[in-house]
Amino acid sequence: METRQRKLMGRSEIPAFVEEVIEAGCDICAVGHDCYVLGDLEEMDAASDELQRIGEKFGDRDFLILEIVAHLRSLGRYLDPGTSAKHWTDNPKRH
Repeated sequence: METRQRKLMGRSEIPAFVEEVIEAGCDICAVGHDCYVLGDLEEMDAASDELQRIGEKFGDRDFLILEIVAHLRSLGRYLDPGTSAKHWTDNPKRH
């Protein structure tokens, strides 16, 4: 029985991955400093085929969680638990 190794996403691919998830209609954002969500369940359901394609294109990214979170935070796409922000767009605007 042949086993195929899954592609691993590279750090340099993080911006493109995030952009493609956004283009698929998902509101990806970091939650705190150590996790992220692709979007709400309705967004993810509507974009399930596209998200599967994105997952296959970029490969395994589990080991890059902290780097993805850092990138999302640098874009202002984050929510910090315990704050009054209900959506990442409620964060203070960067100048």
